[in-house]
Amino acid sequence: MQARERYTLYPPIEPFRQGRLAVTDGHDIYFEQSGNPAGQPVVVIHGGPGGASNPTMRRFHDPSRYHIILFDQRGCGRSLPHASLDQNTTWDLVADMERLRLHLGVQQWQLFGGSWGSTLALIYAQTHPSRVLSLILRGIFMLRPEEILWFYQDGAKWLFPDSYSEFERPIPLAERGDMVRAYYQRLTHSDRSVQIAAARAWSIYEGSTLSLIQDPERLKLFSTDQYAIAFARIECHYFVHGGFLEHPEQVLKNSVRLKGLAATVAHGRYDVVTPLKNAFDLKTVWPDLELRIVPDAGHAMTEPGMIHELIAATRRHQNRI
Repeated sequence: MQARERYTLYPPIEPFRQGRLAVTDGHDIYFEQSGNPAGQPVVVIHGGPGGASNPTMRRFHDPSRYHIILFDQRGCGRSLPHASLDQNTTWDLVADMERLRLHLGVQQWQLFGGSWGSTLALIYAQTHPSRVLSLILRGIFMLRPEEILWFYQDGAKWLFPDSYSEFERPIPLAERGDMVRAYYQRLTHSDRSVQIAAARAWSIYEGSTLSLIQDPERLKLFSTDQYAIAFARIECHYFVHGGFLEHPEQVLKNSVRLKGLAATVAHGRYDVVTPLKNAFDLKTVWPDLELRIVPDAGHAMTEPGMIHELIAATRRHQNRI
């Protein structure tokens, strides 16, 4: 019996429109539109917080069927001011998404995001359910304290001791009981060189754990000062403040509000950054969620098995306009 052919990325495309939207508190967010302007709108929500959109993110949806919208969240990517922590909270980002939706004249859109992108998608959908056509999520992350402890304190290091030893290196032994707090002190230090050194260590650690096989190009990107300073500063800022949530279980418990919305989650069996248990926990409060476990994937969206499941989902969800 012949094995089923896996879906691969759609061919590269260029945006038909790029711009910046002035939101509030001096922030301008970058956005772009590609695909079919009359197609089903989808907003692609990048990870981090503090990551950025990239051209590969345009390639998970059929450009003849979808109106593909990418944006860079406050302080990162091509949004300005770069690496800014001022007025940069989860709720600011949710409000920015609504401003962008209105600016583009979109009535409803599909939410497509992974890792922190899944977090922001869930919170947006919980806040504005009537604006959501469906959700396609990857690598569920809900900002619970145990999830942060797993990756930054005492969990992932059992699988990536070599990478974790480099992550620990900039932090004195006396401060290693709270790695996120120790990094926050350095990432907000008045000396830019201290910030950069911490940012590179933080970013490289995460970049080295994302997939089953390390991607040299990804590590090269994560080690650049421009990328690392926004990624590490903003990510640590959110984590040290508990994601600016009212309570640690907020994202999980409020997902009960999403019953009835069509949703697919693809989660890597060997995801070390956001373990598969997160997706199982989400399904307990949202039973009609479609969960696809990818047997040969970690956390990255560009592993072949993950690409297949995400594109299969976009094909199943493409007639919901």
